[in-house]
Amino acid sequence: MESINIVQLLIIWLVTTVSFVIISKIPTGVDIDSFNKALISAAVFGLLNALVRPLIAGISVPVLGVIFSDFLLRIVLNMIIFGLAAYFVEGFRLRWGVWSALLGSIALGFINSVLLSLIAG
Repeated sequence: MESINIVQLLIIWLVTTVSFVIISKIPTGVDIDSFNKALISAAVFGLLNALVRPLIAGISVPVLGVIFSDFLLRIVLNMIIFGLAAYFVEGFRLRWGVWSALLGSIALGFINSVLLSLIAG
């Protein structure tokens, strides 16, 4: 596994922040009050991905892995992390609940991928 340096981490954080701002502007049911809230949301999302995702995956993979494909399992895990981030950050709301978490997590994956590929050149 490749280690990430601080510059790469900051770039990913800023790209995720911009992605959150974009997601809040399109009809996903995701509301983020300001750019500062998007910065906080991106940081919380990243921390949850690093700390909580392995726990959720460890618990859910034996059960959900049988039911879902790998792709669907990743979407479910992203939805959970997305929802937890919205729960913890005041000013980050999921207007349509689970549907907003679904749409937001899919949009985040897509927008982050596009932005990161543009930066990588």
